[in-house]
Amino acid sequence: MGRKSFTTTAYTDIKDFVYGKALKPVTTKRGMVIGGGQIMPEVNFTLPTMLVTKESMPEVLDIYREIADGICARAVDLEVPGVQLECEWVPQTTFEPEWGIQHMEVIEEVCESYYQKYGLKVAVRSTPVDVREVGAHEGLDHMWHGNLWDKVVRSMEGSAAAGNDFLSIESIGGKDVHDEGLMYNDISKIIFALGVLGARDMEKLWSMIVDVAAKHKGCFAAGDTACGFANTAMVLAEQNYISRVFGAVARVAAASRTMIANEVGAVGPDKDCGYEGVIVKAITGSPITMEGHVACVAHLSRVGNVAICCADLWSNESIQHIKLLGGWGEVVGLEQLAYDCRLLNGARAAGMDLQLRDLYADSDSYLDPHAYILRPDVALEMAKGIVDGSDNYFARCKRTVEVACKAIQKGFDTGKLRLNDREKAALAALQSDVAAITNDEGAFIEEQLASNADNPKFKAELYDL
Repeated sequence: MGRKSFTTTAYTDIKDFVYGKALKPVTTKRGMVIGGGQIMPEVNFTLPTMLVTKESMPEVLDIYREIADGICARAVDLEVPGVQLECEWVPQTTFEPEWGIQHMEVIEEVCESYYQKYGLKVAVRSTPVDVREVGAHEGLDHMWHGNLWDKVVRSMEGSAAAGNDFLSIESIGGKDVHDEGLMYNDISKIIFALGVLGARDMEKLWSMIVDVAAKHKGCFAAGDTACGFANTAMVLAEQNYISRVFGAVARVAAASRTMIANEVGAVGPDKDCGYEGVIVKAITGSPITMEGHVACVAHLSRVGNVAICCADLWSNESIQHIKLLGGWGEVVGLEQLAYDCRLLNGARAAGMDLQLRDLYADSDSYLDPHAYILRPDVALEMAKGIVDGSDNYFARCKRTVEVACKAIQKGFDTGKLRLNDREKAALAALQSDVAAITNDEGAFIEEQLASNADNPKFKAELYDL
C-alpha cells in the first residue's frame, strides 16, 4: 500500500470535530461501528503481578478468560452499544509469541461466545510489546530485521490469525534519544527522535502491520501511540522534573510521528495512551481512542476531561486484574467508562453534544498547557499548520514544534491559558532553541549523530544511519 499524503486537514468545521463521530468510521466483523455516531468504552487490561513462565501459562490463560468473561458479562448487564477489549501483552508473551497468541485466542473465543449468545457488539485489540526496546540492552541486531523484529512480526501475525479485530503497538523507535532529550531539555534531540528516527521506524513497522492485517479478513491495522515519548514527558512534567510547556510541545511533536501509521495504511482507532490522537484525527479523519480521568488507575494527569472531547472510544489506560470492593479491576473500569459514554451519547441524542464537548474542554484547558493543546479548536488549528503533504518527516516535526509554541503563546496572550513565570521562561527558551535549528535535514542529522555519540543507548547503525 502506498503512502498517503495529507495536504489538508480532514476537518474544516469545528462543529463536526466532536466525540463519537469520525469522518472515516470503522466497522468490525461483529457490527461495532467505531466513529459512527456513538462513543463506546474500550477496556485496557493486564495481568496481576505474577511470573509468566511456561509452567504458569495455564493460569495465565485462565486469568485472561476470566477477564474477558467479566467485561463482557457486565457490558451485557449495562446494555452498552458496543465494547472493545484491549490486551496489552506483557513482555514475556512477546518474547515467546506463541504464549501471547494463545491468550489472544482465549479472549477472542470468549468475545465471540457473548456475541453469539447475547448479540454483544464486541471487538478485540491486540497490543504486543515492542520488545526491541528491551532488546536494545541485550544485543539488538537491527530495528527492522533480526530475532526481536521477528518476534513482533509473529505476534502480529498470530493475533490476526486468531481473529482479533485490531492490531496496535506502543512503538519505541527513537526512544533511545528522546529520553536524553527530556533529561536535558533539548528540543533538537526530541525532533531527531521523533522526526528522523521514530518517523523512519514508524514507516517500516506500520507498513509491516498493515500488510499483516490485509491478509486476514476483518482485521485492521489500528494505530500507534507516543506513550513512551509524550506520556513520559507528561508524567515528568506532572512531577515537576521538566516544564509543563516542554511536555506539551513534545506531545504535539509526537503527532507528526504517530500519524505516519495512518499515512501507510492504518485506519484507527489509534491507541488510548496517545493523547496526540486528537491531532491525528483532525488530520486523517480516522477514529481515535482516548483516555482521561478513568486512566488515573495507571497514571495521574491534568487532562482528565479535555481528552474526551473528540474520542470515539473511551479507555481506562491499563488496569491490573486485581480484586476491588466493587469487583475485578477491569470490570470496575468498564462500569466507569460505560457511564461516561452513556452521558455523552445522551447529550448527542438531545442535541447537546457540542455544549458538553466544550464544557469538558473549558474545565481543563485554562489550567495547564498540556490540556490546552488538546482542546478541539486548538488541536484543529495546529493540525492545519502541520500538514503540507510532503514526505520530509524532519521538516514536518520541526514545523510542528513551532506551531505548538505559537499556539501556547497565543493561549497565554489571549488569557485563555495560565502560565507561571517558570512556564513563560520555558516557552521563551523553546522558541529560541527551535529557531536556531537548521532547516537542512542532512546537516541536522550529522549534528545529531555527533551530539548523541556518547549516548550508550543509541546506535545509529540500528536505523541505517
